[in-house]
Amino acid sequence: MAEGSTSCELDEQSIALDGELERELINEEPSLFGGDHDQRKLLVEWTRQQQNMKSSIVLDDQLSFDAGSLRSLRYIGGADVSFVKDDPVNACAALVVLDFPTLEVLYSDVSLVKLDLPYIPGYLSFREGHFIVDKLQTVLKDRPEIYPQVLFVDGNGILHPRGVGLASHIGVCADVPTVGVAKKLFHVDGILKDEEHHRKIREMSAAGDSFPLSTADGSVLGKAVLTSGSCTNPVYVSVGHRLSLDTAVRLVNLCSKYRVPEPVRQVQQLVQWFSYCNSVYSICV
Repeated sequence: MAEGSTSCELDEQSIALDGELERELINEEPSLFGGDHDQRKLLVEWTRQQQNMKSSIVLDDQLSFDAGSLRSLRYIGGADVSFVKDDPVNACAALVVLDFPTLEVLYSDVSLVKLDLPYIPGYLSFREGHFIVDKLQTVLKDRPEIYPQVLFVDGNGILHPRGVGLASHIGVCADVPTVGVAKKLFHVDGILKDEEHHRKIREMSAAGDSFPLSTADGSVLGKAVLTSGSCTNPVYVSVGHRLSLDTAVRLVNLCSKYRVPEPVRQVQQLVQWFSYCNSVYSICV
C-alpha cells in the first residue's frame, strides 16, 4: 500500500512539473503551442529530455587523443541527414569516417530513412538524431577500429535556444565527442546576423580568422570561423559534447580545404549522390 501511495505521489508531482513546464513554454514560444493536445504533450516531453541532456553535456576536452599535440588522433567522422528533393517524408542519413590528417574517406554509410516525426523548430534532433546514432552503432559493430574519435555534425551544438542542438543530442546519446558546423547562423538569445555581425565578417580576411558568438548576457555559444582565405562567408562552429570550443575550432580549421570542413563536405556529397541516384531510379521505374 505504501509503495502504491509513493507511486501516486510521484505521478502527481510529475504531472504538476509537466503543467508548469508547459506554461513556461507557452510564454516563451507561443507560436509552437497553437497545435493540438498531442503536439503540446510531445513538446513538453522533448523539452524535458533536452533539459536532462543539457545537464550531461561536457564542454571541455574528454578525448581519446591529446588535445594539444593531437597525437593519436586518426579518425574523424562527418554526419548529415538531408531531405530527398520534393519529398517531405523521405531523407538520406549518412555517416563518413576520414583519416586524419590526410582527410581520405575510409568508410561511408548512407541510406534512405523515413521521417515519421513532425518538424518543429528547435526540436530537429528528435526527428533526425537517432538515425546518426544508429549509424554510429553500425560502424562500432562492423569496423570498431575506425570508430570516429570526433564527429562533425551538419548542424549546431550548444548554439541552440535550449542549448541542445543536433550535434549535442547525438554526442550525449552516443557518448562521442561532437562538433556542430552550420552554414547559417541560428539566432539565439541576442546572437543575430545584424550590421555588427556583418561588420565582423567583413573584417575577417585570412583562413583561421574568427570571432565569438556571444549571447546578451555574455555567454559564448560558438564562433564564426573563416576556414578559407578565398571565402567571404564563415561557418558557425559550436561545441556538441566532450570537447572545448578552442579544440573544436582548431579541428575545423585543420580539416578545411574549402569553406565547409571535409568531414561535413564529404558526407554532404555522399548524400547528394545517393539522393540523385534514388531520384533517377524512381524516374526509370
